[in-house]
Amino acid sequence: MQSVRLRILVTCAVVLAAAVGGWQLLPSKGANGNAITVGTTDVVTSLDPAGAYDAGSWAMFSNIYQSLLTLEPGGVTPVPDAARSCEFTGLNLQTYTCELRDDLTFAGGRKITGEDVKYSFDRMLGIKSDVGPQPLFHTLKSITATGQTVVFNLGSRDATFPQKLATGAGAIVDRTRYEAKTLREGNSVDGSGPYLLKEYEPGVRARLVPNPAYKGALTKTGGPVEVRYFKSADELAAAWEDKKVDVTHRQLPAKKLAALDPSDPGIRMNESESAEIRNLVFNVRPGSPMARKPVRQAIASLVDRSKIATSVYRSTVQPLYSLIPVGTLAHSNPFFDAYPEPNDERAKELLDDAGIDTPVSFTLVHRADSGPAQEAAELKRQLEASGLFKVKVAAQDWKVFQKGYANGKYDAYTIGWIPDFPDPDSFCQPLVGKGSTLHNGYESAQVDRLITATQQYSDRARATQDFKALQREVAKDVPLVPLWQNKDYVLSTEDVSGSQYLTDGTGVWRLWELSRI
Repeated sequence: MQSVRLRILVTCAVVLAAAVGGWQLLPSKGANGNAITVGTTDVVTSLDPAGAYDAGSWAMFSNIYQSLLTLEPGGVTPVPDAARSCEFTGLNLQTYTCELRDDLTFAGGRKITGEDVKYSFDRMLGIKSDVGPQPLFHTLKSITATGQTVVFNLGSRDATFPQKLATGAGAIVDRTRYEAKTLREGNSVDGSGPYLLKEYEPGVRARLVPNPAYKGALTKTGGPVEVRYFKSADELAAAWEDKKVDVTHRQLPAKKLAALDPSDPGIRMNESESAEIRNLVFNVRPGSPMARKPVRQAIASLVDRSKIATSVYRSTVQPLYSLIPVGTLAHSNPFFDAYPEPNDERAKELLDDAGIDTPVSFTLVHRADSGPAQEAAELKRQLEASGLFKVKVAAQDWKVFQKGYANGKYDAYTIGWIPDFPDPDSFCQPLVGKGSTLHNGYESAQVDRLITATQQYSDRARATQDFKALQREVAKDVPLVPLWQNKDYVLSTEDVSGSQYLTDGTGVWRLWELSRI
C-alpha cells in the first residue's frame, strides 16, 4: 500500500479480545465528551474501497468498513470480524470458505448478506481502478455466494489469501448503494465498521462517531474522533505546536521528530521500529531513459543512503538495501552485496560498457512536501556529482502524483510503502509482480515464478529461500532502488490515552483505542 500506505511489523503488548460471537456495543466517552483530534499528512484518495490503495484511505476504511477478517494488534493470523468463520477447504490452498455473521447491518440499516461480499469483490476487480487494490488479488479466480456462505476460488495456491481479506481491499459495501461499474462519488459511505462517518471535507477533516450497531471482533468502541488532514509536515507541526490536534501520526518533519524529548511531561511519545519503506522507482517502459538496465544499475551504484538518512531525515530512518525490510521474515541485503558503497567509477563503467552517452537526463518526481523535496534534492546532488546524470526534479500534489505514475508519465519517482499485512509477500507481489501497483512497466517471469512459489507454503518459513532468491533478482534487474526503512512515531497530549495502540503498521488505524484521561 502506498504510504502517503505507504499498508510494518511493530509488536505492541496489547490484549484485544476477538469476539466471534456478537456484541451490541455502546460508545464510551472521555471525561469531557469532546472529540479527540488526530492530525496527519496522509491523503484519502477515495472513500470507495474499490478506488484506493494508500495509507490515508485504508486508515479510514479500517474504521468505517468491515472485512470478513481482521488482524489483532501485532498479530499475524487473521481473526473473524464480519465473518463467523473462515478456512481453506481441501489441501491445495485454492478454495477458501467463509461463513458470514447473520446479525450484521450496514449504516443504512440493511442486513449484510453473502451477496454483498461477492458483489464487493466482483465490483473492485471489475472497476479495476488505476489506483485501486485489485493487484492484491491476482490469485482470485471467482467467488460464489449462497446465503451467508461465501466461497473464494483461487487460480493458484495462496497461503496469504486470508491476510489479504483482512485488509482495506476486503471492505464490504452495500450492493444497493454502490454502482457496479463506477466508483462512488461524494462524501458519504455505507459500511458496517466500528465508526460512522458523520461529516467529511476532502483534504480538511473527517468527523467520526461510534457505530452502536457494530458487531464483530471488537468488544468496545471509543469516543468521537475528528481526523484533520494537513497538506504538509510543516503545517502539521504548526498545528501540534498550537495545540490544535491531540494526536499526530504520519508525519511530522524529521527535524521536529529528532528534537523531541521523550521525557517532556506534556506529551506522550511512542517510537517504534517499522517496516515502512521508501523506494526510488524507475519507469522501465520502452522510450524511458530508465528502460536500459545499466542506467538503473549505475544509479544504484551512486546512491548514498546513509547521507539521505542522516542529512535529510536526521536519523529517524535507517538505510535499506533490500525489497524486504529488516525485521521481516526472509530479509537479506542484496543491494548492499551488489552495490556496497557509492562508486562513481563502477557507475561510469556500467554506462560505458553499454555504449550509453552521458550525462543521462531524466526527471525525478516526488509528492509535494518538505521531506520528499529535500530527499529528491539530495538524490539529484549525488547523481549529478558523478557527472553521469542530469536530473530535473518536479513535485506534484498526491492525487496528481498518483495518477501520473499510474499512467507511466514519470521517468523515476520516490514513494513509500507500508505492508498490507505482516508477511514478506506484501513487499513482493504488489511491488514487483506482474501488474504491480507501482505501474512502472516491470515484468519478470523469474520473479513471478518465485512469487508463486512463496505463496504455496502455509508454513511461511519454508518460503525463505525463494524470497531471498527473489530479492537477488530485483537487485540484478533494479526496477527500483530501496532507500530507507522508517521508524514510526505517534505523539499525543498528556490527557489522551491509547495512542500507543493507534497503529501497528498493518494499514489499520485503531481510533477506538483513543480516549481522554
